[in-house]
Amino acid sequence: MAKASANYVCQSCGAASTRWGGRCDACGAWNSIVEEALREVAPRGLAGGGRRIEFESLTAVSLEAPNLRLVTGIAEFDRVLGGGLVRGSAVLVGGDPGIGKSTLLLQVAAAAARIGAPGRCAYISGEEAVAQLRLRAQRLGLAVEGVDLASATSVRDILASLDLAGAPAVAVIDSIQTMFVDSLDSAPGTVAQVRASAGELIRLAKRRGIALFLVGHVTKEGLIAGPRVLEHMVDTVLYFEGERGHQFRILRAVKNRFGPTDEIGVFEMTDSGLKEVTNPSALFLAERRDNVSGSAVFAGIEGTRPVLVEIQALTAPSTLAAPRRAVVGWDSGRLAMVLAVLESRCGLAFGGRDVYLNVAGGLRIAEPAADLAVAAALISSLADVPVPGNAVVFGEVGLGGEVRAVAQPASRLKEAAKLGFARALVPVGRGRGARGHGSTDGIEVNEIAHLNDLVAALAAGEAAGRARPASKQPKPTRVPSHG
Repeated sequence: MAKASANYVCQSCGAASTRWGGRCDACGAWNSIVEEALREVAPRGLAGGGRRIEFESLTAVSLEAPNLRLVTGIAEFDRVLGGGLVRGSAVLVGGDPGIGKSTLLLQVAAAAARIGAPGRCAYISGEEAVAQLRLRAQRLGLAVEGVDLASATSVRDILASLDLAGAPAVAVIDSIQTMFVDSLDSAPGTVAQVRASAGELIRLAKRRGIALFLVGHVTKEGLIAGPRVLEHMVDTVLYFEGERGHQFRILRAVKNRFGPTDEIGVFEMTDSGLKEVTNPSALFLAERRDNVSGSAVFAGIEGTRPVLVEIQALTAPSTLAAPRRAVVGWDSGRLAMVLAVLESRCGLAFGGRDVYLNVAGGLRIAEPAADLAVAAALISSLADVPVPGNAVVFGEVGLGGEVRAVAQPASRLKEAAKLGFARALVPVGRGRGARGHGSTDGIEVNEIAHLNDLVAALAAGEAAGRARPASKQPKPTRVPSHG
């Protein structure tokens, strides 16, 4: 019989050690190591006694089988999942507290029941009472037949209630950190409990064909709390992003076995719940002002959808020894690289200035194609020369100052043309000229091979000269020309 001993497990990454420490050696988190008792288990081999599994031919399984996907009717939600809910799949939804995770999943359960899902929808909460859930549903106008509410935290009780012949089509567990398996001695929310609870619920979903949603808390870094293995156990990981003081919410798929990753769905938080936004580009640009320096419109790609968003930059003289660099919605390391290229390759001076960069609308941009738009906004703010209001910008910037081609330029230009933009500052079309970016009526394509071309155009007033009266033209000497 093996001797029971103490085991110290990090609650951030799940790493185990034989002694306690203030800092986890695996992930570097402080005060995250908790003692968990090991159960006495007799060691034994796996030589025999197993149950033989049954194999099926790949050709015998139809990927287009009926009822494989369940369309909820919420178009933005179905888009992120790749076309709807997949029966037997497990979806992990994470987000900041109060961002709207519970509201979204309650709306999904009501929508699935409203369209007549093959089975009822179960919403099980470990944080709220049934009366509180019903009150929220009534306030949002979601009191429909086919949605069953329950308040429970015991995984054993949940399995006994769902593992039936008439299992629900959709089940929501809110949240996985409140669930516990009574065969473990650790408290709910610990690594062992989260891993065991999720494993039991996922096995039930696979066996009964239930579309399972697990709500996960997030850490202060914005990552889903608990062991990293939790994200590997599920089929889809969704992050609900946005500022609580802002009405826009972004649902982003960072992992999806049944659809594209990095797909986004855009919602607007209202008094009656989350409303889907069918045209996010128009919404992100609704409050944009023309002829303002430091503003550039970026044509980006989020998943399979082109999205136009405004990038704002502000440079101001600094009195600090180390000027500030504040970034919202973009990578701060990427901003430092673009600033270094502008200073080293183009001769611009940002060293004595505070630099502030903001992606309007609450969207977070990760693709390198935003480099050229950021550079245009920075140059525009430094020179006080507005980027043309009818122009979109996209392109990747290299360390040598060259502007590199990016993926799907035709889709970006078509989205810009649809919203009335008439000009585009884009990378050279890989030696094919402007036609290499696709034929888009109404868009004048101006190719930028090097950042010096962009600096020279703004300094000479070629890009924005006709947008301002002659009395307000900036002095061309404020930005050095390297043409």
